[in-house]
Order: sequence, then C-alpha cells, then structure tokens
Amino acid sequence: MRVVDYVIGYLANLGVKDFFVLTGSGDAAIIDAVALNPNVNYLAVMHEQAEGFAAEAYAKISENLGVAIGTSGPGGHNLVTPIANCYYDSVPCVFITGQVNSQVLRIENSLRQSGFQETPIVDIVTPITKYAKLIINPKDIRYELEKAVYIAKSKRPGPVLLDVPMDVQKAEIEPTKLIGFDLSAYENLPNFNYLDKKIDLLIKDIFNSKRPVFLIGSGVRLAKSVDLFLEVARKLKIPCFPTWNALDIVTSDFEYYGGRVGTYGGAGRNLGIQNSDLLIAIGSRISGRITGGNVTSFARAAKKYVIDIDEPLLQKKLQQLPFNECILSDAKVFLERFNSALKNISIPDFSSWTEKVIDWKNKYDPGKFEPADSEEINPYNFMRILSEMMKEKDILVGDCGGNIVLASQAFETKHSQRFITNNGNSPMGFSFAGAMGAWLASDRIHNTVCIIGDGGFNMNIQELQTVKNYNLKFKTFIINNNCYGIIRAFQRTNLQCRYEASGPKGYNPPDFLKICQAYGIKTFSIETNSEMQEKIKEVLDFDGPAVCNLDVSGWDNYEPRVSGWKTPIEDMEPYLPREEFKSQMIIPPLEGWETTKY
Repeated sequence: MRVVDYVIGYLANLGVKDFFVLTGSGDAAIIDAVALNPNVNYLAVMHEQAEGFAAEAYAKISENLGVAIGTSGPGGHNLVTPIANCYYDSVPCVFITGQVNSQVLRIENSLRQSGFQETPIVDIVTPITKYAKLIINPKDIRYELEKAVYIAKSKRPGPVLLDVPMDVQKAEIEPTKLIGFDLSAYENLPNFNYLDKKIDLLIKDIFNSKRPVFLIGSGVRLAKSVDLFLEVARKLKIPCFPTWNALDIVTSDFEYYGGRVGTYGGAGRNLGIQNSDLLIAIGSRISGRITGGNVTSFARAAKKYVIDIDEPLLQKKLQQLPFNECILSDAKVFLERFNSALKNISIPDFSSWTEKVIDWKNKYDPGKFEPADSEEINPYNFMRILSEMMKEKDILVGDCGGNIVLASQAFETKHSQRFITNNGNSPMGFSFAGAMGAWLASDRIHNTVCIIGDGGFNMNIQELQTVKNYNLKFKTFIINNNCYGIIRAFQRTNLQCRYEASGPKGYNPPDFLKICQAYGIKTFSIETNSEMQEKIKEVLDFDGPAVCNLDVSGWDNYEPRVSGWKTPIEDMEPYLPREEFKSQMIIPPLEGWETTKY
C-alpha cells in the first residue's frame, strides 16, 4: 500500500467523505489516492484559497474534519489564509501539502531553495496551526497522522498540516507494522472536585443575583453540547446572548434569547448584558468586538464567570477583560456537572428580569422595517425577509464586512438552522467558497444560502466554474452597494470622508450577472422593494445554483453601532434621546452620557 492510500483510507474511516483539492505535481499522487478510494469524493477547485475555505465550512457543518490538499510552493502559500481562518475560529481541518522529493530538500536554512517549488511551509504555518510536520520517513505516517488528527480535534480544535515529499507519498508500506500514536500522554481527566467547587460557587452567586445572563460562544457547539446548554438555560430561565459565532446555538426563536451583543450589537442595543449583575460566559473569549474599546465598561456591574477549554485565555495577565472566576473546562463537561447540580435546587424566579431583556430586544430591533413609500431597497429589510423565508435546517453562510454586520444584526435564526462565517480572521470571499463545502456537508435537500458583498464576490469569483462543474445547488445573494461599505463608514468617522480606494474612486465592480451568465449560472436581480419577496422566493425555489444581485448602490449605513473607543456599548449610534437612554439604564450610566462625549 502506498503512503497516500493509507492516509486517505484513514481519513475516510473517520467519516470524511469529501476532499477539497487543486492538482499540481506535488500533490497529484495524493489526489490519485482520493480518486481510487471508492468511499470518498473530491471537489477540484480553481484556487487553493477557495478549497481551504470550503474545507473549513465543511468541517463546521459536518462537525467533523475538513480536508484540503495542495501542491508544493505556491499551492501551500495559497492555503495560509484558510489555515489562519481555522486557527482563529477553532476549526478542526487537516491540510496536506505536497513537497519536493526528500533527497533534494535544502539541508541548511542559509540555502534559500534547493528543489523546484520547494518552500518551508511547516515553518510558515507553525504559528497558525496546532501541529505541523514534514514527514521524511514513510514508516512515521501512521504515528504522525494519528497525532495530527488527535491534536486537531482535542481541547480547543484547530488546523494541522502534514507536508509530504513526493517520494514519501509513493513509498510502499505495510500498515500492520506501523507504530501508532499513544495519546495517553495527552489525555487529561477532568478534575471533578475542582469543577464541582466552582459550580457550587456559581450557584450561590446565581441565588444572590437579580439580573443574571448567559453569553454563549462557539465553544458550546465545538463541545457538541448545544442541546445540553439549552436544557440548562430552560431550567434557569435567564436571558441568553449569542456571540456572532453562536447565532445558530441561541437562535432567535429560543424563548430566552435576549438579543445580539457587541459593537454592532443589533436587537436590544446591548442594554441587557450591560445592566446584568452576573455574567456566565461559556465557550467565548469575549473579544474586543464584544466589549468595545472601553473594555472595563463591559458588564461593569456584573460578577463575571468564564468557562473555557483554552488555558491561556484564563490567565489574568493575558485577558483583555478581567474575569472574577475562570473555570478551565470543556463546555460539555462543565454543562453536564452544572445541569446535574441544578436538578434538586429550587431555581429563583428571574421572570421579571428576563421579560425586561426581551422587551428591550423587541423594542430596539434594527430588523424591524416599516414599508417605505420609496422603492429603494433597505438591506436590513432584505435580511429580515430572507430570514423569514428560509426554513429549519437551512444553512446561511456569511462573508465579512458590511454584509455580515447586516446578517448578524437582522437575520433571525430558527431552531436547527446553521449560520456560519469566519469571524476570527474574517477574509473577504469566504462565503462563496465556503458555501461549496457547506452544501456538500449538508443533506442537500434544504437550502444553503451564501450572502456576500460585491467586494467579497470578486475575491473568489473564479469558483463559479467549480459551481458549474459540480452543479453545487446553493444560492448566492450579492448585497451590491458598489463600494467597500464598511470601509467607507470607517473613513467617514475617522478620515474626514476621504473615500480613497473604497469606491467609486479606486474601486468599481463589474457586471456580476453578465459574468455569472458567461459561466452558465442562473441569475436573478432585485432592484425594488415591491419585488423583493417574490424574487427571494424564486431564488430559493430554483433547482440549481443561482446568483441574485441585490442593488443597494452607495448604501453604507450600518446601525446601531458603537462609535468611539471610550463609548460603552450600551450607548449606540443613532443615539437614543438622552432621557430615554437614562430611563433604560438600571445601573448608573457612565460620566458623559448626557452629551455622548465619554
């Protein structure tokens, strides 16, 4: 058996059914092994960045490994952005790169290059992988493969890379004689005594609290504990806030959903989390996109618990936001113990507080849109209508920039829907390539929908050919404002409206519909409010890949948003009338609230 046949067979046995590839001399034998394995398929893309994005989305939807295969040199370089995506968003992906024959590898760093297209890809990606290894000895393949997969999936998941020279790929091995990876040295049993003491303290604080809240991150899904969390939340009956990576965990139809949070918070304008007196964060590192620039003002009246598997995040010296109690635990282990501890306890009644938060969510909702006399399209209205028309088990794949702000503020998720994007690295062009992987990982019955801006669509527009080649039946909506809208908003606030290189100066997108038609892709266009609902339905009902252009030329008004590094996140633009704002605050507003000059 060849090394490459062993590798593909091992990954297939783990449930990986689709591999994402772009051929080259360095990885041709690896792709050959995929083709020869009757249990798997490959998707051949036009650019390695796209295959990496597709593998990432595949992993997120399948909740299993994603696998991307690239050639040596530039093939590996083009995978760096997807690798960073997976590292920052905690996605277990295996990246396999070809390498020049081991005999011609450079032997000293002083030598720039020895073999054709040789590059030290392991050195390049080591800071953004959990594990990266150049395999020189074919007999090491079982050990290194098992180790890489274990590391990718364990604790806080993330990407790994195996760099395999061409001669090693084709080497013959006897699998029964290979030495495996002993994970006993890596396995740490949970410290239940430590955990139970922390949970006892948390329960006491819940009893002493009047305004407790949950803040839920993607770590809950990574720990395969979504249903378990919802069970706990239903016992406590307290407001639950999802981060942007958890909008499909605490869905908009969940009875204790409290709204969106952060610098572009959306429903509720952050009033719930900011007025809390106990914050329980599970599986979220609580980044600056949540706290805003004035970090110490975030949930400032609350005692803060954070439960996370990533030990460095719990070190006080490394925390952007100081927490009162840091609990090192897998979310599932914590929730199992917490749920058990709550069984024989009479939970306090937090209904008046929860109702107050839900009232804020409903009262301050950017997705509420009164039909205007004008036919001019409001993209918030589009996003809300799209969310109403998408069904349970459908998948939404978001891009970055203005369109993900719109979606994260106004798209209302339903139970069993999935909503994915990449928030940690947030590269333009993710969603179109990502939708390819998401669709392959789905049941292929329910809709997979890509939303993307005109700027992002340009980034991976070549994958229209992949969509056509494989008849990938996902639907794409281009929110086309003919500019880099989120950058223009930044330039307006920070650069005195000097719109350099953001459109129309320095940036003008092409006619996307003509390009899509040239690739043989079905196209639609929405140009007025009155036709929006009908056209969205046509797109969603179409049996095949489709691209719809939403004409919102020049639009860049993303609201509500936090303006200024010193502004607390509960005081968002457009500012509420000052007396109304003060009347909504249970805790004292910060100095400067009267004029918004913090």
